Amino acid sequence: MPDVIVEEPYEFVPPVDSVLWPKIVAWLVPGFIRRKYGVHSIETRGAELIKASIDAGHGVLVAPNHCRLSDPLNFGGIVKATGRPMHALASWHLFKKDWLSRFMLRRIGAFSLYREGADRKALETAIDILVRAQRPLVVFAEGAVSRHNDVLMPFMDGVAFIARTAAKRRAKAEHNGSVVIHPVAIRYFFRGDLEKAVTPVLEEIESHFAWFPQNDKPLTERIRQIGQALLSLKEIEYFGWARTGDFYERVDNLIEDVLANLEAKWNIRVTEASVVARVKNLRGAILPGLITDNLSDPEKQQRRKDLAACFYVQQMSHYPRNYIRMSQKNVPEHILETVERFEEDFTDQLTVHAPLHAVVQVGEAIPVPTDRAPRGEADPLMEQTRAAITGMLHKLAEESPRI
Repeated sequence: MPDVIVEEPYEFVPPVDSVLWPKIVAWLVPGFIRRKYGVHSIETRGAELIKASIDAGHGVLVAPNHCRLSDPLNFGGIVKATGRPMHALASWHLFKKDWLSRFMLRRIGAFSLYREGADRKALETAIDILVRAQRPLVVFAEGAVSRHNDVLMPFMDGVAFIARTAAKRRAKAEHNGSVVIHPVAIRYFFRGDLEKAVTPVLEEIESHFAWFPQNDKPLTERIRQIGQALLSLKEIEYFGWARTGDFYERVDNLIEDVLANLEAKWNIRVTEASVVARVKNLRGAILPGLITDNLSDPEKQQRRKDLAACFYVQQMSHYPRNYIRMSQKNVPEHILETVERFEEDFTDQLTVHAPLHAVVQVGEAIPVPTDRAPRGEADPLMEQTRAAITGMLHKLAEESPRI
């Protein structure tokens, strides 16, 4: 399981309002993301829309999809076009990796968010940034990295809360301008040899199953077989045997059974619909005991085991249905992303596949209302934001070749 859980008390990490450091980082980013993530080029479209909102005096919330770890480093074109550095919410564990990560994240305007519980300080900081309207605020509404270009995960509620609260405060203070959300679609295009890139990864995974390399089969068939094998392994791990039936029904049943068992064990009343939100609630219940250090080693190990189960079912929920269509031409990026997720989930490793070309498409401003969202219904503000990002992603996907 990747190191996303920090077993120590949370301490809010504020941003640094530097002008110089974002310029220095912007100079370093191209080489860094080329080496680290295989992103060789970034194209920004529609940045003038954000500039117009800033010039109008609005507090600007930038709401992108989140399909790769490199996403936060793709906004240099927007910063250059607007002349304004940006602030961004970032998971606390990113600040705990090493001193350099913490140092750089703060100086490019990032501040921490505690995903295992309520973080009022982070929310207040985000709201204040929008009220002051000096810099745009970036919030990834999906709440986790999806690793799929063209399908959005459910949005977290916090984005609408931050935007609506800031809009209300600006209206009360009679500021010029209001608060707007700019939906942003980030899509990556793979410009290399797909089969050459993914074949070594597939062979490596197949070797873990003691399989002879399945090089005589099409890529889509090999991926289907590996998916079946990985699902069966997880079923055996959690239930003692591999189930039968429709693949996607088995995935859904595994996710639901694991979450339901954990929620019953930790006395969590289920009020959330999305897997990410349910996992967040579970982590909030499980982690405090590890932080207080009052548990025996076996008790700690059991909690870590439960946290690992949370992580893996969340990862499984990120696989979109029929993302790779067996009977139709396939989008190269869909195949690449699926293989990358297999490797990441099965080995905790991730091969860098290059070259990737990133397109950052900015959408029209969506005015944020000051009234509360309807109770018991999907927030219209988030639905409008989601629809805008989905529409932009679909148009961008049409630019990708088929194989």
